Amino acid sequence: MNLAELNEEDIRETAMVDIAYHILHEKGEPLLYREIMGEIAGLKGFSEEETQRLIAQLYTEINIDGRFICVGKSLWGLKQWYPTEQATDSAVAQNVKEDVDELEEDLFDEEEPDLEEMDPDGDEDFDGDFDDGEFDDETPEEEEEGS
Repeated sequence: MNLAELNEEDIRETAMVDIAYHILHEKGEPLLYREIMGEIAGLKGFSEEETQRLIAQLYTEINIDGRFICVGKSLWGLKQWYPTEQATDSAVAQNVKEDVDELEEDLFDEEEPDLEEMDPDGDEDFDGDFDDGEFDDETPEEEEEGS
């Protein structure tokens, strides 16, 4: 079936996930999820409100349908285009790389400790916060016995 051959009634009656399949099949390359939804909305004549209401439904259907495969962040293709291991490995590798990049950014964005407040042995210097007379060698029981 070719989308150009369908009349308005056929398009209206065809499930969004099936139209998504035909869009990808005709394009021959992966598309961003929002691009797929945009094309479906155009074909079916959805308003912006209808598109927003149905976008999660289409995402769920594409995820469940075995004909589709995620090959990148929000990038969907047809499973038949990829050997299963290649598609899975490349998608996982890309997602892991993006996660590592985000973690590195977060790590280097954190404030570094002020090295002037540190002792040479690496401990924070709190010596000025305590009164030397505050800590005695005697416990309270020993003080009572000595009286």
